[in-house]
Parts: sequence; C-alpha cells; structure tokens
Amino acid sequence: MRKFRYLKEVATLELDEERCIGCRRCLEVCPHGVFAMRDGRARIIDRDACIECGACARNCPVSTVRVDAGVGCANALIIEWLHEKGLFRNRSCC
Repeated sequence: MRKFRYLKEVATLELDEERCIGCRRCLEVCPHGVFAMRDGRARIIDRDACIECGACARNCPVSTVRVDAGVGCANALIIEWLHEKGLFRNRSCC
C-alpha cells in the first residue's frame, strides 16, 4: 500500500519534532511509511502518503503527533486496495 496517494498537500498530519522521544511507535504503526528516524527523533518524510487513519497519533506516548483522523477518507483507499487484491467485493465507501 506504500504507493497509494489521496490528494497532494491536504493531509492534516503534524509532528512536533522537538518533543519526540524517539520511541519509533509512529514508524511501527504507520501503514504507509510516512515517518523515518533522524538524529534519534521521528520525522515526516512523505506527508502525501498519509491516509489520516490516526494510528500514529493514538499510539504516540507523548502526543507529539496530531492528525484529524478520517479527513482523508482512509476507508476508501483501504477498500480499493482490498478490492484490487480480490479480498473485498463491496466498493461502497464513506
């Protein structure tokens, strides 16, 4: 799913890099590789890959990540991906 894109430059994702404690949790839970580590802290490396699922924000132990989950209609992208893989037959969305 790493090649999926929703719309360019619309993701609400924000990261307070100075408050990051380097736990790597955002890297572990992000399904699209939006984050990377640099100098012991998380960085956003591909904001346009964010589907705004909210996993990073919900799992950050110090609340340095913020995103308006659901704004990017992650459901539509996930259903489309499942349909392409033949794992989901219904195409209804949001």
